[in-house]
Amino acid sequence: MSAERHTAGVLQQIAGQRDVVEIAPQGSAPKAAALAHVAEQYGYTYGRAYRTGFKNSLIQVRMYRDPRPDARVREAATIAAHPRAGNGGTVPGLKQGSLKPLPEAAGAVAVLKDLVTFDVMALYVADRRQKLLVHLACAVLTVLLFIDTRSPVEAVTSGGAVALLCTVAFKVGTVRRRMIARRLTDAGFLAVRDEQGDQRFLRPGQQLPDHTNRFTV
Repeated sequence: MSAERHTAGVLQQIAGQRDVVEIAPQGSAPKAAALAHVAEQYGYTYGRAYRTGFKNSLIQVRMYRDPRPDARVREAATIAAHPRAGNGGTVPGLKQGSLKPLPEAAGAVAVLKDLVTFDVMALYVADRRQKLLVHLACAVLTVLLFIDTRSPVEAVTSGGAVALLCTVAFKVGTVRRRMIARRLTDAGFLAVRDEQGDQRFLRPGQQLPDHTNRFTV
C-alpha cells in the first residue's frame, strides 16, 4: 500500500472524530511511528502497539483521542495549517507523498518508534514460565531425535543447538528492550504496569486507558 493510502486511511478515521484510531502499516515500526505522529498532531496520543495478522507479520498501533485542552489546540492548529491533508495536500510532520518525517519531526517520530518497538518486542521477551516451556520442548525434541536417529550425540547436539539459539534470542530481546526503556526514561516517560502486568511507558500526568478506552489525566 502506498504512503498516500496509508495516510489517507488514518486521516479518514481522524475526520470521523473517533475516540480510537487504528494504524496498521504492514510490519514496519518506522512507518507506524510516522503515522502515529500524524495522529498526535490531530489531538491523539499513543496507546499501545502489538503484532497481529498472519504469523504476527502486522504491526497494529492504537491511538486514543487525548482529552486535554492543549490537544484540541494542537488539532485546530494542524487543521488550519494543513487544510488539504489526505487530498493531495501537505501532511503534518511528513515529507510530501511519503512516510518519512521532516527534520523538525524526526525526534518525535524516533520516540514513537521506540514506544512501538518496546511494545511489539514483548512478544519475544520470555518470562520464566515461557523459558521453562521452551527448554522442555528442546528436551522433548532431543528425545524424539534420539528415537529417530539412534544417535545420542546427534540428538543431544541438535537439541542443544536449538536451546542455545532460543536462549540467545531471549537474551538479545531483553537487552534491546532494556536499552529502549532507558531511552524512553531519558525522554521523560514514566514506566508503569498495566492490568496484565506488562511494562508500559506514559508521558508525565498521563494514565492508562480506563474501561471506556480513553486516556485520562
